Order: sequence, then structure tokens, then C-alpha cells
Amino acid sequence: MTNGERSSDDGFDEVVDPIDGTRWLVDTAFLRSNWTCIWDRGCAGIQREPDPAAQLGCCSVGAQMIDEDEAMRIAGLGLSIDEAIFEHASEALDGGVFRDEKRDNTRVVDGACIFLNRPGFAGGEGCALHLAALEDDISPIEYKPTICWQAPLVVDRLDDGTRRLRPWTRDDWDGGAEDMGWCCPEREPADGLASAYVGDRPVADSLHAELRAITGPEVAVELSRRYGAT
Repeated sequence: MTNGERSSDDGFDEVVDPIDGTRWLVDTAFLRSNWTCIWDRGCAGIQREPDPAAQLGCCSVGAQMIDEDEAMRIAGLGLSIDEAIFEHASEALDGGVFRDEKRDNTRVVDGACIFLNRPGFAGGEGCALHLAALEDDISPIEYKPTICWQAPLVVDRLDDGTRRLRPWTRDDWDGGAEDMGWCCPEREPADGLASAYVGDRPVADSLHAELRAITGPEVAVELSRRYGAT
């Protein structure tokens, strides 16, 4: 093993960032897995009752902001995205994009985040922020709230400064594990529901851009080297 790698007994390996010395513990099984987002391809959403037909994905509770800077960025985008690709642009102009004056969570409109374009919308289905980024030839990471592009990855900050990288679980859900009828990182979904483990390459490769934004370029490259397809 190289570059500070240390195998552990609980499914996590250690990677040390050669630039700043940050110690990462990474879930190797998930990074090697073929998990992929299956929005619009059987995703059952995160509500109590699975509902693949609604195509709400992770968006049914809105998006949480990590800080005021992110809130300002999202507010600005909400006012500037072309209405041709933003189904709820008029609602954003009339009442803003946040649920209240705290500006810590986006509004829910008709059962999902204000930025979610519904099935059949002529300007494109899915996240209006994502569509706007693609139209502007910018990575969606630059436009979307952190929680939206980072999911299903979670970073736990341990007391000793170590950062643990793992997939999201039901226990991470604020509404309580019992309120989730489907959780995409689970390998064995309930009968009749789709599995998200249908990708054509390992997570270490398919989520390389996201991993790079989370861990920094050196660690992301090392993760791809160890757990990717090449």
C-alpha cells in the first residue's frame, strides 16, 4: 500500500492528503461499487411511501444550505435562470427560493424543491440549477447546493481531525429512518423497487468530480487509482 494507505477491519482504508496532511478514512466497498443515481430510472424518492412515477428523487424536502454564502449564490441563481428552463421561475420571482427568512432551506412547491422541473416540462425535467449549469457549460457542482451534488456521499469529521467518507444511510435522514420508504445506497431495496447499483463503472470514477471537490485533487486521484476501473 502507498501514500499513507492503511487497511482497517471495518471496511475503511486510510488515505493521507500529501498537501495538507488531512487523514481520510474511506468506505472502500462503496467506492468500488457500481452505484449510480437513477433519477428518472426507477428512483423511488425519499418519502415514507416509495413513488418512482413522481420523479421527485431527493428533492421532496428542498435543499439545505451550508452557509450564508451558499444561500446568496442560490438566491442569485433563482432570479437569473432563464424561465425557459426553470418551471417555477415565477414563484421564485414572487416569493424567493427559500422557505422562510432563515434562508437555510429552499422552498417546497407542489411537493418538491422549487428548482425541480416536473415530468413533461418543455424546458427539461430535473433540477433547473443543473440544467442552467450545463447550458452555461459549467460543472453543476458550481451551481447546485452542496447537499445536492455531494449526495449520496457523507463526510464525518472525527474528534481527532480525521474525515470519514461513506455513503448516506437512513440514520442520516433528519426525518427519521422509519420515514424513508427507499434509500438508494442500500444494496437490497424493497420488493418491486429498483436498485441503484446498476452503473457501468466504480463510484471512484463516476463521482470523481464530486470526490475532487470534497477531498481535493490529490486524494481524489488516489481514490480513482486504488478503487477505480483503471
